Amino acid sequence: MQAKTRFPAACIAAAGLAFAAALAAPVPSASQPLRLAQATPAAPAAALETLAIVSADKRHAFQVEVMRTPEQRARGLMHRRYMPADRGMLFDFARVEPVAMWMENTFIPLDMLFIRADGTIARIAENTEPLSQRTIPSGEPVLSVLEINGGVSRTLGIKPGDRIEHPLFKR
Repeated sequence: MQAKTRFPAACIAAAGLAFAAALAAPVPSASQPLRLAQATPAAPAAALETLAIVSADKRHAFQVEVMRTPEQRARGLMHRRYMPADRGMLFDFARVEPVAMWMENTFIPLDMLFIRADGTIARIAENTEPLSQRTIPSGEPVLSVLEINGGVSRTLGIKPGDRIEHPLFKR
């Protein structure tokens, strides 16, 4: 999963330059083999941090990778084919704003929990469709998004209004 947020003009300009450079690259002749780009391998997992979801009278513990930089957030869970049941990925957007996510190059169905700055869950997008480019909006300004395996929210009874315990969220 990757975060799909607004892009600064510098990023758009850099993408335009990269596209122009690709167009200017020499085209191989019939005598030269065409080299196909290799698939991007899954990025190594980041250090794990403990996170808990408090739902009703239950506390559900997860180990999460925290994506803090724009590069980490853009990569997310892309190209991974498996995530253990007690794992997740927490996207730290560093400020409260509306966000949108998508599932491009993400093979695992996910539940996306959109989280306010106080740690309460604003919205849950359940069982998101793998490999989809459909945007999944937060519905309101949020600080973070937690991705867990698809269906886990329903199985554990997690719902909007429940609370996330992690140092990212202030009480």
